Amino acid sequence: MKQQYRGLTTEEVAVSRSAHGTNVLTPPKHEPVWRKFLRKFSDPLIVILLIAGALSVGISFYEYFVLREGLRVFFEPVGIFMAILLATGLAFIFEYKADKEFSILNQVDDEEPVVVLRDGQWHRIPKCDVVVGDIVKVETGAEIPADGQLLESRSLLVDESTLTGEPVAEKEVVGGRGDVYPSWLLLRGTKVVEGYGVMRVQKVGDATENGKVFTAAQIDDSVKTPLNEQLERLGLLISRISYAIAALVIVGRIANELITEPYEWVHFIAYVLQTIMIAVTLIVVAVPEGLPMAVTLSLAYSMRRMLKANNLVRKMHACETMGAATVICTDKTGTLTQNRMTVAEMWISEEQGARSEEQEENLRSLLYENIAVNSTAELSGDEALGNPTEVALLRWLQEQGEDYKELRRQATIIEQVPFSTERKYMSTTLALPSFLRPDGAQPLRRSILPPRVYIKGAPEIVLAQCTLTPEQEKEVKEKLDEWQSRAMRTLAFACEGTLLAIVAISDPVREDVPAAVRECQRAGIRVVIVTGDTMGTAQEVARQCGVAPSSEQLEGASIASMTDEELRERARDIVIVARARPMDKKRLVEALKARGEVVAVTGDGTNDAPALHAAHVGLSMGDGTAVAKEASDITIIDNSFASIGRAVMWGRSLYKNIQRFLFFQLVVNISALIIALVGAVLGTELPLTVTQILWINIIMDTFAAMALSTLPPSRIVMKEPPRKPTDSIVSRN
Repeated sequence: MKQQYRGLTTEEVAVSRSAHGTNVLTPPKHEPVWRKFLRKFSDPLIVILLIAGALSVGISFYEYFVLREGLRVFFEPVGIFMAILLATGLAFIFEYKADKEFSILNQVDDEEPVVVLRDGQWHRIPKCDVVVGDIVKVETGAEIPADGQLLESRSLLVDESTLTGEPVAEKEVVGGRGDVYPSWLLLRGTKVVEGYGVMRVQKVGDATENGKVFTAAQIDDSVKTPLNEQLERLGLLISRISYAIAALVIVGRIANELITEPYEWVHFIAYVLQTIMIAVTLIVVAVPEGLPMAVTLSLAYSMRRMLKANNLVRKMHACETMGAATVICTDKTGTLTQNRMTVAEMWISEEQGARSEEQEENLRSLLYENIAVNSTAELSGDEALGNPTEVALLRWLQEQGEDYKELRRQATIIEQVPFSTERKYMSTTLALPSFLRPDGAQPLRRSILPPRVYIKGAPEIVLAQCTLTPEQEKEVKEKLDEWQSRAMRTLAFACEGTLLAIVAISDPVREDVPAAVRECQRAGIRVVIVTGDTMGTAQEVARQCGVAPSSEQLEGASIASMTDEELRERARDIVIVARARPMDKKRLVEALKARGEVVAVTGDGTNDAPALHAAHVGLSMGDGTAVAKEASDITIIDNSFASIGRAVMWGRSLYKNIQRFLFFQLVVNISALIIALVGAVLGTELPLTVTQILWINIIMDTFAAMALSTLPPSRIVMKEPPRKPTDSIVSRN
């Protein structure tokens, strides 16, 4: 370790902590249980019922104290408030249970040890004690504790997928712009997959990029769901109709009284007051008491059934909102793809058939040895440590029935030159009792051959050191051109001037994704890919998934340079956003919402959290980061994009069930109001008492709600376009 760094003194640490704060992310404020319960009373239909209940209480007190009627007059307000408590109580209980089942809170391991230079000595301290100005050492496997400038590095590769979606980012001291962030910038929460580095901390806690994303994910945008808006409009419609009928009842009864009865002031005033009381009662009766129950039961039932379909719903209205989705903005890495680098194709020199069988066997054995020893990655079951590309190669080697650990054990490494961005290759020199010779000559058993040099790296570098026939050159070039046009990473392997193989490595698309994307598209939902990866990679993934290209394929920098108005205008046709930062994705979601789209967002990384929170529905993956899950409304437990299609089907079917119940409920209520109106015009007492009507509404409608709201979903709804958020829940038909 070079000792040109002084590090902070104890006094400087205290000053820095006072000036810049501690290295802790401010935890989200969790709402008290009582406040969550009270929030249920803000539902538009519940508000109408509360007003109706208050009016009913006033009527009951008038009837009891003025008209001297019995306690039965209080049955009506009691029934209304029982309906309110039942609906709000069910909604609260189911969401509370979902939160318990979720049980994944954002817990940052602040006690993780970090190696820092203090008072001229290296110390291990908790991550939360790191301050701005600290000199920190990071090595393979370590999580970077804060944002800072790289001062020294050796073959440093960092996994930035939680922030950018990029699993391998090369870091170097002298460098400019990286893929998404500068190559000299190390970011809190990312992980070193290979190499070594020394950094100077520049930002800690909430000021880091990770902290900004975490803070943005906590902003409460108070997103109104389409169902909320439709029920508000329905409540307004019902109230207007009930007011109109109540007014007609008043006019009808008074007109009837003036025509049929002798005119007496006292009698007339009493009759008018009674008529007003009847009108107010009719307003109460007009409110569909069973509707909040039907909505709650539908949402709760769907919530439980969706859990069996690998959708853990945390917010009840998210069930239905998925059915109204018009756009799905999806992350690439870990959502559309497996987030696991894999050998997609391998071109092996022996396959050209220009050599003897023995030569081909020797060349293949050399390739296996190159992959095994010319690497620093390690495998342990499903766990892996090291460069994801090298991990993919070791897994491929295992699939060929080779034990890379045994090959390493037999090898004696004289020298190893690690990969660097300048060299673009890695080489390993071996001296070992060998059974192999590159030229295919008779193997020399138990003899020490001259040192053998293995090389792997960028094809243009490795091929320049190899001797190829014109036919080989042509075939290799064609293969490389094909792979690179599909945005695959390519490598070449050689040994002492002999080309062993070229390989294409990619993060494969999940098997079920293309069919799931087609299902969403048939349902009229636009799929937009938003990723931190390159445009070429995003386009290839889009091709494999079946996302049709358009003229609007942007990079994050383009979005950052646009005004909100420009982005809103262009958002209509966007299908791909590459090199996207967290706030780019969030701005895109807000632009789509401003256009009247109902937006669902999928993602698994910390970088996805702001967009997940800003969307109408945020869908996190089951193996995603805690920050992403905390910001989402639904967690896809099996990480399958197909589960999103099932969520849409459940949401649309649920909406149909609510419409069925509304048709049933409104027929009952309108019939009751018409009977009351006809009775008023004819000059009779109410044909049905308020208690009788309320009994029908609460008792009969409750059981009808249970039946209609729990009808099973149907795939037929996936052949229909998304409903417009501006549509009325009660259609003209």
